[in-house]
Amino acid sequence: MSISRQKALEDVLERTPRYRERPSNKISQYYGENVFNLHTMREYLTDEACDGIMDAMDNHTSISRSIADQVASALKEWAISRGATHYTHWFQPLTGATAEKHDSFITPTGDGRAIEKFDGSLLVQQEPDASSFPNGGIRNTFEARGYTLWDPTSPAFVWESTLCIPTIFISYTGFALDNKMPLLKALARVDSAATDVCQYFDKNVTKVVATLGWEQEYFLVDKSLHGARPDLQLTGRALFGAPPAKGQQLDDHYFGSIPARASAFMKEFELESHKLGIPVTTRHNEVAPNQFECAPVFEEANLANDHNLLLMEVMEQVARKHDFRVLLHEKPYPGLNGSGKHNNWSLGTNTGVNLLKPGNNPKTNLRFLTFFINTLAALNTHADIVRASFASAGNDHRLGGNEAPPAIVSAFIGSQLSELLDELETSIKAGKLTPEDKTALKLEIGRIPEVLLDNTDRNRTSTFAFTGNKFELRAVGSTANCAVPMTVLNTIVSEQLESFKVAVDQRIDKGEKKDDALLKELQKLITQSKAIRFEGNGYSDEWVVEAAKRGLSNLKNTPEALEVFNRPEVIELFEKQQVLRKEEVHARVEVELENYILKLQIEARVLLQMARGTILPAAIDYQSQLLLNVQSLNDVFGEDAPKYGGAQLELVKQAGALIQQIHRESLELDSIHDALEKLESASEKAKGYAEKMFPSMEALGATCAQLEVTVDDALWPLPKFTELLFTR
Repeated sequence: MSISRQKALEDVLERTPRYRERPSNKISQYYGENVFNLHTMREYLTDEACDGIMDAMDNHTSISRSIADQVASALKEWAISRGATHYTHWFQPLTGATAEKHDSFITPTGDGRAIEKFDGSLLVQQEPDASSFPNGGIRNTFEARGYTLWDPTSPAFVWESTLCIPTIFISYTGFALDNKMPLLKALARVDSAATDVCQYFDKNVTKVVATLGWEQEYFLVDKSLHGARPDLQLTGRALFGAPPAKGQQLDDHYFGSIPARASAFMKEFELESHKLGIPVTTRHNEVAPNQFECAPVFEEANLANDHNLLLMEVMEQVARKHDFRVLLHEKPYPGLNGSGKHNNWSLGTNTGVNLLKPGNNPKTNLRFLTFFINTLAALNTHADIVRASFASAGNDHRLGGNEAPPAIVSAFIGSQLSELLDELETSIKAGKLTPEDKTALKLEIGRIPEVLLDNTDRNRTSTFAFTGNKFELRAVGSTANCAVPMTVLNTIVSEQLESFKVAVDQRIDKGEKKDDALLKELQKLITQSKAIRFEGNGYSDEWVVEAAKRGLSNLKNTPEALEVFNRPEVIELFEKQQVLRKEEVHARVEVELENYILKLQIEARVLLQMARGTILPAAIDYQSQLLLNVQSLNDVFGEDAPKYGGAQLELVKQAGALIQQIHRESLELDSIHDALEKLESASEKAKGYAEKMFPSMEALGATCAQLEVTVDDALWPLPKFTELLFTR
């Protein structure tokens, strides 16, 4: 056994749980204490300033300079009282993570002293160097200027000793260089479109908010075991490994007792999350060993997304205090369940109504049907864009792998609700509806809550499942920024609602009753969106055939999926909804393709280095030991040696064959890499990586895994899956 592996295992066995004392037995006593929330604002700000902030949050109005100065001064005093010495504009560049540049509050006074200073101009805008962030060709390399602009809809917070101010990130020319700005635009559009449709049912509705509840899955691994695996350190996943004799097949980890060290870690990161106003409420073991999940209550989508990004930072930092490393990769271990981030989405009104929750009478249920059916129609029309929104190199490993929905987008609504839609489709007549027709329809619509009581099965093979009062987008990867799929989902729903409102108004203008017009347009949408509804097993081969018959796309890898964004009709959609300009769409495709290529490049290089520098030497040492044993048998037994050394010779041959195979596969991988690097088009290069590089890496990794079960355990240099997953 190598020193690094031996030392890692010794370290793990010496670990003990590290419990941190909570400041209070009541979470409510410290919840949000590090957030400049509404409660804190009222304590530090004048009524005028509070009203200005609330107006900006609710109505997207601008904030005057005088109010910005008041807010900045209050923020500074509050942050310093929480131990802050610096401030930063916290933003989301197109790297998939967050970024920040810290500046101190101090300003020299000229007499050798300094004062703390922070004014409105520093709050509202910062100018970080944008030259190193991906931009997809939106700006030239020598044009380093970019701006971060305050997002007052997401409250500032103190993390460690820094005041963090959520911001958008734009170029000198005004192009979005982040994921927050498009999300905010999409949320504003769905607010406007949904509010207009709500006017058919309730004139008191003046605002509709998209809500998001994410579920974050992750793995934990001891820091020493993590440090002994270069692939985990550099790529976030194990590039190869033999499956343990016992993995997840017994399902005994799922919802089981949480291991003590993991529990101590969870309690501390939940403590820090609660102090930051992140409403984490759920924790449990997931399916795979050392896999876990946490989830919050629903929040407004922009705030929820910020909280998810912050939570991932908190998790990683707290994990280090407990001698863990968090693995957020979608597929950290081949052969075991990967990790996702389910996005639970709904729409809520300023009157307190969840638009995707049935009511207690036909009128409220008609409102429910309106938003429910329009959402299905949006998905049916724009399924490919939704697929593209959760495309990533990591997610390619898990989609359709009996742990996540397939690449084919479908919606699950439950057999009973599906039957009800079919009944409505046939019962709504094209001509004028008689009183008897309306009574029958009211009876059908009235029984929706009853139907949903029995609709408890959440088809885990479905991309987009209705779960009683929300839709669950199940295919989002665990490392993903929720802003991307949420931008797409809210954009397509906005487009569909706008189209629906135009069609209904045209009917009303022609003399139809409002309810008649609504029902007839809903009938059309039910018919048009049938293809996207599927109640069966999305993992089955039969579904692939059936989906093709229905005209549904099967975009199996990231390069294929990303090309959807370049379609003229998709660009037209984003421009019409004023969410993204053509240049911004193209830029994002280029950035994501480049990111995909670079991730596979890094993985290929790490794999080659490990295969040649670690695995082959261990295999050769093992082969040498066998040969020495064979030689000793020959010396002792002479001609009779084959009687006693035949098995050893077979093992020598087996090891030799695998050594040769690794050598050949390494050369092949090198050759593929060199050929692909000559391609200039990012699209063609990414396609080549998906179709040629990826399978070649998988083959080499599989051969390395074969050697793992062949070579003497004492000689194997890397922690094995059994140790990574079960040594706690």
